[in-house]
Amino acid sequence: MRNDVWMAVIDITRPREGIAQITLNRPERLNAMTTELVQGLHDAFDLLAVDLTVRVIVLTGAGRGFCAGLDLRGYGRSPHTATLGPIQAGFAVQKHIAGLIPHMRSLPQPIIAAVNGAAAGGGLALVLGSDVRLGSTSATFNAAFIRIGLSACDIGTSWLLPRIVGAARAQELMLTGRVFNSAEAYRIGLVVELHDDAALLDAAYVKAEQIMLNAPMGVALTKEGMWTALEIPAMQSAIDLENRQQIMLGQTADFREAMSAFLDKRAPNFTNT
Repeated sequence: MRNDVWMAVIDITRPREGIAQITLNRPERLNAMTTELVQGLHDAFDLLAVDLTVRVIVLTGAGRGFCAGLDLRGYGRSPHTATLGPIQAGFAVQKHIAGLIPHMRSLPQPIIAAVNGAAAGGGLALVLGSDVRLGSTSATFNAAFIRIGLSACDIGTSWLLPRIVGAARAQELMLTGRVFNSAEAYRIGLVVELHDDAALLDAAYVKAEQIMLNAPMGVALTKEGMWTALEIPAMQSAIDLENRQQIMLGQTADFREAMSAFLDKRAPNFTNT
């Protein structure tokens, strides 16, 4: 159920059929994370996860920033922590933010990050936790935690960044905390496409529509399988998972429709059955 207290800083729109857009809406603070924004994201993910009309989610920021990370002027207390001591409450805040990444992974819909400006600290983590990453030419990135006396290993970054850009590049980026631009992000594979600021969202919608040419359950299991394969050490374990996915999907009506449409040289009509 929508909670307007949390959702005041999160905007959910439907720019095209099948696409839901989540916009972080604190532009005056470059969409920096507060308890309201983080809880708003959790609530938005819960809301969209069970919406069968939503095939793909686009995640972006309002104004000139994607997400500047933790709001250093004050995050606030996480929900249900009013009676906790300072250490317990601080740990609850940490888990509240870090829980966004497994929450993103658990959604059946792919998430496309449309990175429209600064993505620092927790903002970088949101980019890493997305399934497809597009950047604007004005986007910048950095593992900002280390620049404020903390570890750069936060919100899944120590696990995700090396897997996306390679261990050597991740080590340098995390140890320096330096800001790097969109051209470098594209060169090292952090983002897969670059677009002018004005064209970024349309490019994200086009990418979403390319994904939606495929059957809903096939897309959901591909997302699940890709993330699981990153977490398992043996190729055979990944193959075992793939085998089960293929047999399961081969029993669906959407598989039969896709085969018929291919043979008939027409667009398929998927029903998620």
